[in-house]
Amino acid sequence: MEEESAVEILQRYRRDRRKLLDFMLAGSLIKKVIMPPGAVTLDDVDLDQVSVDYVINCAKKGGMLELSEAIRDYHDHSGLPYMNSVGTADDFFLATTPESSGSPPKRAPPPIPILTSASSSSIPTNPEWCESPSAPPLMRSESIDSPHAQELTVDDIEDFEDDDDNEEVGNFRISRRTANDAADLVPKLPSFATGITDDDLRETAFEILLACAGASGGLIVPSKEKKNEKRRSRLIKKLGRKSESVSQSQSSSGLVSILEMMRGQMEISEAMDIRTRQGLLNALAGKAGKRMDSLLVPLELLCCVSRTELSDKKAYIRWQKRQLNMLAEGLINHPVVGFGESGRKANDLKSLLQRIEESESLPSSAGEVQRAECLKSLTEVAISLAERPARGDLTGEVCHWADGYHLNVRLYEKLLLCVFDMLNEGKLTEEVEEILELLKSTWRVLGITETIHYTCYAWYVITSERGLLRHAIQQLKKIPLKEQRGPQERIHLKTLQCRVENEDISFLESFLSPIRSWADKQLGDYHLHFAEGSLVMEDTVTVAMITWRLLLEESDRAMHSSSSDREQIESYISSSIKNTFTRMSLTIDRSDRINEHPLALLAEETKKLMKKDSTIFMPILSQRHPQAIAFSASLIHKFYGNKLKPFLDGTEHLTEDVVSVFPPADSLEQYLLELMTSVCGEDTNGPYFRKLIPYELESLSGTLVLRWINAQLGRILSWVERAFKQEHWDPISAQQRHGSSIVEVFRIVEEVGTVDQFFELKVPMRSIELSALLRGIDNAFQVYTNHVMEKLGSKDDLVPPVPVLTRYKKEAAIKVFVKKELFESKLPDERWSTNIDVPATAVLCVQLNTLHYAVSQLSKLEDNIWERWIAKRPREKIVIRKSLVEKTKSVNQKESFEGSRKDINAALDRICEFTGTKIIFCDLREPFIENLYKPSVSQSRLEALIEALDTELGQLCSVIMEPLRDRIVTSLLQASLDGLLRVLLDGGPSRVFHPSESKLLEEDVEVLKEFFISGGDGLPRGVVENQIARVRLVVKLHGYETRELIDDLRSRSSLDMQQGGRGKLGADTQTLVRVLCHRNDSEASLFLKKQYKIPKSHA
Repeated sequence: MEEESAVEILQRYRRDRRKLLDFMLAGSLIKKVIMPPGAVTLDDVDLDQVSVDYVINCAKKGGMLELSEAIRDYHDHSGLPYMNSVGTADDFFLATTPESSGSPPKRAPPPIPILTSASSSSIPTNPEWCESPSAPPLMRSESIDSPHAQELTVDDIEDFEDDDDNEEVGNFRISRRTANDAADLVPKLPSFATGITDDDLRETAFEILLACAGASGGLIVPSKEKKNEKRRSRLIKKLGRKSESVSQSQSSSGLVSILEMMRGQMEISEAMDIRTRQGLLNALAGKAGKRMDSLLVPLELLCCVSRTELSDKKAYIRWQKRQLNMLAEGLINHPVVGFGESGRKANDLKSLLQRIEESESLPSSAGEVQRAECLKSLTEVAISLAERPARGDLTGEVCHWADGYHLNVRLYEKLLLCVFDMLNEGKLTEEVEEILELLKSTWRVLGITETIHYTCYAWYVITSERGLLRHAIQQLKKIPLKEQRGPQERIHLKTLQCRVENEDISFLESFLSPIRSWADKQLGDYHLHFAEGSLVMEDTVTVAMITWRLLLEESDRAMHSSSSDREQIESYISSSIKNTFTRMSLTIDRSDRINEHPLALLAEETKKLMKKDSTIFMPILSQRHPQAIAFSASLIHKFYGNKLKPFLDGTEHLTEDVVSVFPPADSLEQYLLELMTSVCGEDTNGPYFRKLIPYELESLSGTLVLRWINAQLGRILSWVERAFKQEHWDPISAQQRHGSSIVEVFRIVEEVGTVDQFFELKVPMRSIELSALLRGIDNAFQVYTNHVMEKLGSKDDLVPPVPVLTRYKKEAAIKVFVKKELFESKLPDERWSTNIDVPATAVLCVQLNTLHYAVSQLSKLEDNIWERWIAKRPREKIVIRKSLVEKTKSVNQKESFEGSRKDINAALDRICEFTGTKIIFCDLREPFIENLYKPSVSQSRLEALIEALDTELGQLCSVIMEPLRDRIVTSLLQASLDGLLRVLLDGGPSRVFHPSESKLLEEDVEVLKEFFISGGDGLPRGVVENQIARVRLVVKLHGYETRELIDDLRSRSSLDMQQGGRGKLGADTQTLVRVLCHRNDSEASLFLKKQYKIPKSHA
């Protein structure tokens, strides 16, 4: 309801306003009313656009009323808030609502500039001029910031009825042409000698359009009713309302509506439209059989349009100047037909045109006479020149005044403006087909062919609307090739030549070269111009390729050119990547990010660039170059390599910069190689791969890492020695029974020393560096193991010297033949003492625990290293040239710490043996080695030693770790058996065994066996049985009679004895002899004396 009320109020206000103006204009209040251009009566004037205040002021002054000035005043004040004529000067009406206007500005207004130019005399220099209520309002053609006041011309006001529409249209056109950078697409055409402007061409083009439309009978002068209907449509449009009449007029078809729409598109005022239509109709009157499009339009308009039809003299002079310039350009400067014998007429034409122009400076009467005479002569000369036949047409069939190149294409360009919807940017008007069909009627006058039309149309679409590239492509594809053109058109196009900058350029080159240059510029930096890679880029590539082929065919070098689409695409890629990479480099060099090296940042940004390139741009370029991505990647590899090389040449040590630069550089290279292999396959011998110069980061990085590893390992060894020197071999705790030094060594190796730092290095590495690391760690643990073992003596040092082998009973000296002695008697080692420095059993157990902890933690360390290595190198790298890769042996995970494992296990065995030997031959020496079976077996049994053995075994198990218990107990079992064999075979002269005591000895062996088996809680029975087997043999020999033993010895040859062969009793010669030495029997003593020369015992 509020909207309807507003409309009713506005309508009532307008009715009252018209009545007021009709009263003032029709009465005697105004002395004289001067009509605006194109208006005859007040019915032709739109009173809604006449300023009432201006009319009232004229009535007060009693002067003449110029309605054009009243209209101008109305438009000048339409955008200003309405002032109240009564009350104070501070009362006014806001043009907007206060709510939507926001708060008032807080800053003071800028000072008003004082005009000091030469034109300042016409404008007051008083800075308060803008505040004076009597000061005239600022005209549209004036600018506050401009020092020059411009006088408003008639063309500024002759179409005020269309201002509301055309102003918006003009704004759209200006913004569009600026955005599309049309300056890059200016055709290669020379300038006009007469200095005609784009506005001159536009207005003349519309005059030609009207003449061609008149030839079809569609030229009529708009009626008053049509005009009033247009005004009503404009009012309803301003009110935002719709009406049936408006929709019907917009949807109406036909030549009249198309011409009216094109007039608006070309920004032609309604006054000029009416003036031109009337002039053409007047020119055609009396010329029976003459087509309107065969008229010499500028000449006819000069003759038929009077001075009074324009607003003032200045406007008429400008209009006449345009018509004269068009005659000069069309008939003299750019004639379609050469002058030949008509050269004198051309000179006459120049003279006449000059005289007509000079007539305006003469007094009115003389000027009119001279102008009339010149026009008469001009008609004769100009028509004879214009109607000369060309291209086989008949005299008078075509008027050749606008079809000379390049005037014709410049005029046709202005006509093509009509195909765009000015109010919907990037769209063609709905009537584009009708418009193009109408433009075909101008081809005859302008000398346009299909080739010229499609070329100009495509050029204009690209110049004006980049969003319509698809439409431009369609037009470019319609341009016929040479063989598709008719012979007459080929001849005609061949004549279309112009000279620009001392170079002859054909028509196609003039229009297609700028298109090609524009496309090359866009694609030569497609990363910048197509940031999001829209379809516009794909269309631009198509435009570039089509224009390139057309220009190649046009050129004489077309037949000899070997360039292809691939080369064009490669040139675009090369240029764009070079520009983008240069911009990135400059941006990074100027950045303030000091935490990262510029080369590292450049590598990261370059990788992002290639990801964008491969996903957005390459799918478009790959349509014409299947390996475009490989070419792009190879270029990026080269550009970054050039930046990286100086840095690599100066790298000698593993610095922070190296650690910062190498990983992203290597990642970039691998990504580029992946892109290349994705299109070129796994064959790295292709053309793009052959051009690559590998960064060889792995090789250089490997060398630096090896230097770092060697330095670290040297420090690790010194730290290991220091940790070992601080070791006291005390268990860390009841649960952790190993020494503290081994924990420190592992901490040094893993955290402080090498491993963690090694894997924190993100630089590229090969298996060579890992192998060096593993060897260094292996060596460190070998050194530690050697330090543990270096103070441990030999177990042989714990065993007392073997007593001298003697026979038991003294015999008479018998001279017999003595065989070669098998034994060399030893003298007792008087220096051997029981006070040898032997580590305590607890210390030995801690050392065993420590070594076992080392070997068990080595496996964990090894697994950790390999897991981290696999994570560090998750995939195989692509190698540019396999021949350059060092052929290295792969590292075997199972052999990582083989040396240290071997040394530690050997050390464990040695310490276990030493511990068992120490307990039996040192700690239990007296009860076991010295007193067992003394003086006889029955009086000193082995069972008496079990308690002492159990005590020692308990001490071992309380310290030793569970995994080592069987191992150390087995060593104690072996030492016990060694001690028992020592007693049985090397017991000395004080021990004598009788065959009858063998049963007791067997019982002792069983006792020892059961002790170590311990009812299943000790060693496995099979292990114990295997160990005791060698003692059982000796016990069994002690059960044989002396004669049996002697017979077994005598049955052997001398060679068997020397080689240690075994007899039927299963024992070797030495064992049998030792058994006989412990026999208290004369037969044995005599045999040993005769056979082996064994001395007698002193016991």
